[in-house]
Amino acid sequence: MSQETLSANTAKPLIHMGRSHYGDGRDWFLEHQFGLFIHWGLYAIEGWQEQDIWRRDRKREEYADLMKRFSPRSFDPDAWLDLAESIGMKYLCFTAKHLEGFCLWDTKYSSFKSTNTPFGRDILAEIAEACHRRNFPLCLYYSIVDLHHPAYPHCGRRWEYASSPEGDRPDKENYMAYLKLQVEELCTKYGTIHGFWWDANPAEWEDATINAKIRELQPGIVINNRGFDSGDFGTPERDWDVEDESTQVFDQPVEACQSLGSQSWGYRFGEDYYTDKHLIRSIARVRAKGGNYLLNTGPNADGQLGLEDTRILGAIGKWMRSCGEAFEQTLPCSGLTVNPDIVMTRRGNILYVILYREPTIRSVPLKPIDCLPMSAVLLNTGAEVDCRLDLLPWDHTEETAYLRIYNLPLNVLNQSVPVIRLEFNEDFARQANGGLLEER
Repeated sequence: MSQETLSANTAKPLIHMGRSHYGDGRDWFLEHQFGLFIHWGLYAIEGWQEQDIWRRDRKREEYADLMKRFSPRSFDPDAWLDLAESIGMKYLCFTAKHLEGFCLWDTKYSSFKSTNTPFGRDILAEIAEACHRRNFPLCLYYSIVDLHHPAYPHCGRRWEYASSPEGDRPDKENYMAYLKLQVEELCTKYGTIHGFWWDANPAEWEDATINAKIRELQPGIVINNRGFDSGDFGTPERDWDVEDESTQVFDQPVEACQSLGSQSWGYRFGEDYYTDKHLIRSIARVRAKGGNYLLNTGPNADGQLGLEDTRILGAIGKWMRSCGEAFEQTLPCSGLTVNPDIVMTRRGNILYVILYREPTIRSVPLKPIDCLPMSAVLLNTGAEVDCRLDLLPWDHTEETAYLRIYNLPLNVLNQSVPVIRLEFNEDFARQANGGLLEER
């Protein structure tokens, strides 16, 4: 790899008009913005939480016996991609190896793999073939912690055993050699890999050569920040990041990750799911601020997505089909209003007003915007909505009438995430908020 290529692939992105740009092959990631995350492994056989082997200190030998029952006869990656595309998702991230250490590809470096099960097939090879055939970018998840490998040095940190099990030979150098061989295998056997999604590095090991090798083998790949260096993008998780909530525009590439289930990422029997509205609000908030969103589900032991997962994804897809234009080739512009309960995007002289928080009043104040749009449409229904310039009592000292949206239907206001498209004249697009909306 030349020094010029290395520099280009590790350079920090530029920020222009509220959007990040790498200026190289990684820009596919910033253009796609909405992806499907798939967590799948042996834990699906019993419907356990994907970290049960660690959380419940399950014996390694007993857990490994699940491998004898791995036979997902309904596994069909095209069905997963069909669903993803129907929702508006544009790339896939798949768990090649989770904490349990079970490899869903035909690795040469472990016998703990899908090809040594009754199913006998290379899961990743079939997923990669489907993605490549359909031009659907593929990213791979890889857990640094490995609860099966005898060389991984457990020290009781999060995601680890309290200490290495009896009979293990803990050796960081040995384990890292194994990890590097598997990473090279993943980056050379399955065609173009668009992203590498590291997870679980409680020891905070650092080694910039690993990501450099990945970039050498897969030009244009994006790498997250949970591996051995800072990577290319941040990964706020499950709406826990306070900064994610408070910022109006992300100042670096971000891919927020969230699962349909509140307790798990893989298939779990008796899962407590998030509400449809909570998930849609989360998607709207992140994407309106310029971030990517990676939404996760987990197939069951047979390889199929559960009925509730499919229903929730269908509801999100329905909302995306009516309101998704607010996130396509738009720029963040929430700074145009002081209303903290909405986010906004824009495309030229069109503004999209997104009510991502639970409304407390029936109108939508857009202070300090003080001119009327030429049209106002509720994308959820396609109906026109009322707009007025009102001088309200709270604004009496300013003597200015500000824009408000009125009379949104209660069934949308209370049961969904309303998105209103406001089309203004060109003068507004040039002048609003000191020229923020003007392309430059």
